[in-house]
Amino acid sequence: MAEITAKLVKDLRDKTGAGMMDCKKALGESGGDMTKAAEWLRQKGIATAEKKAGRTAAEGAIGSYIHTGARVGVLVEVNCETDFVARGELFQELVRNVAMQIAACPNVDYVSTEEIPPEVAEREKAIEMGRDDLAGKKEEMKVKIVEGRIGKRLKELALLEQAFIRDNTITVGEMVKQAAGKTGENIQVRRFSRFTLGEGIEVEKSDFAAEVAAMGKS
Repeated sequence: MAEITAKLVKDLRDKTGAGMMDCKKALGESGGDMTKAAEWLRQKGIATAEKKAGRTAAEGAIGSYIHTGARVGVLVEVNCETDFVARGELFQELVRNVAMQIAACPNVDYVSTEEIPPEVAEREKAIEMGRDDLAGKKEEMKVKIVEGRIGKRLKELALLEQAFIRDNTITVGEMVKQAAGKTGENIQVRRFSRFTLGEGIEVEKSDFAAEVAAMGKS
């Protein structure tokens, strides 16, 4: 198997227009073979999806999902370019899958890592820098370790970085790109909201045993 170098990844990106991470994965799946990797990207619809990413996507649908027991609910907006695609079975299935994914990922708060506010990243960095296992390490090493951890942590907060619950060999982002490749349109997950029954409500808990004991003393 050929070594997957940064130059090889860049060459594939220049050839196909696909993202760097997608190119790296394609080369890994193809044993470093450039031609097979390009074919892999086309089969997945990723190469064509990247080229359409800059086009305006103002149509689409707002999908919903209520989990069994009605304790968790989700609303999500997914955009495409035309109403024709929005009404299609493939797009509607994508919206349902994304809504179900959000319901299954309670720790996900953002669509992508690019949406995460700088203050959130700084907060996570401060937490990691203060961990006991970094005590005594040189500052340069500490920074490198924390950067790796922060990158991983931010991905945990982003929907598109999650492994798809119905096929964990791909991410949600890759699933969306595949749908874009099949429909021939730019498809974007724009926003979502998750609702958990009772979330944020403070329930006063009574100590029944203490109440009984007090009654006995009166």
